Amino acid sequence: MQHLRIATRRSALALWQAEHVAGLLRGRHPGLDVSLVPIVTSGDRIQDRPLAEVGGKGLFIKELEVAMAEGRADLAVHSMKDVPAALPEGFLIAAVLPRADPRDAFLSLRHASFASLPRAARVGTSSQRRQSILRALRPDLEIVPLRGNVDTRLRKLDAGEFDAIILAAAGLTRLGFAARITEYLAPAVSLPAVGQGIVGIECRDEAALLARIGVLNDRPTRECLDAERALAARLEGSCTSPIAGFAHHANGGLELEGLVGAPDGSVVYRERIAGPAADAAALGRALADRLLAAGAGALLATLRARDD
Repeated sequence: MQHLRIATRRSALALWQAEHVAGLLRGRHPGLDVSLVPIVTSGDRIQDRPLAEVGGKGLFIKELEVAMAEGRADLAVHSMKDVPAALPEGFLIAAVLPRADPRDAFLSLRHASFASLPRAARVGTSSQRRQSILRALRPDLEIVPLRGNVDTRLRKLDAGEFDAIILAAAGLTRLGFAARITEYLAPAVSLPAVGQGIVGIECRDEAALLARIGVLNDRPTRECLDAERALAARLEGSCTSPIAGFAHHANGGLELEGLVGAPDGSVVYRERIAGPAADAAALGRALADRLLAAGAGALLATLRARDD
């Protein structure tokens, strides 16, 4: 196997990530030919409605998986926060790169911090998770859905459509926009999305592909991701369920924090757990059980019923 084709979205961030992975693969496998297969996904085409109304973040990867299934591509590069907890049969995450900054970023032209926003300030974000967290912290704010690529969102902020916007710090940094970040929001304030800041490589469950791609896998990041994705899988949230999960290595093991909130921020369940990194997935499931028992189970059931 001397040629690998990478399926990728056409956004600037997705192309950056795919080119980065292509460069790493070429570096590890001299003589390997790596090319990109840019694809416009449903999530990219539908810009006039919130993602939660049209199928959630999985819309950003469905067409990439179809390309792999049909043999038009060998692997796909994803922002792991966009990847649903359950993958199609026959596919897996072969490798993850070292995690970039997992935090949310606050951007504003007029206000120095999230805490300094005035009452009724207009804040843009596309994330159900962020909307829930922000509304719980500041019920007085006007939280407005914000879609589009990074450039589009920045233009809307610059045009005065918002007092502030919230984006992932990792994507801004990768695209050279770190200077636009007004404040980094600590996980204690805005708990990151599952997989935020992690670039993952998905492929078919084939030995030759796994051998080529697996050399890029960063074990510490994979342990964190396994815990976070196990949490999300056990919670079985819908595309409208505000769920957060963030793991990090500490005290010789893994610490994982999870959150489930109501979309309007009226109720938020938040728990944490710690244990051996070798038990990452089990920690994720155990934390999910704590959240479900605390009341998140009833909340998620209500949200699922509303979606049906």
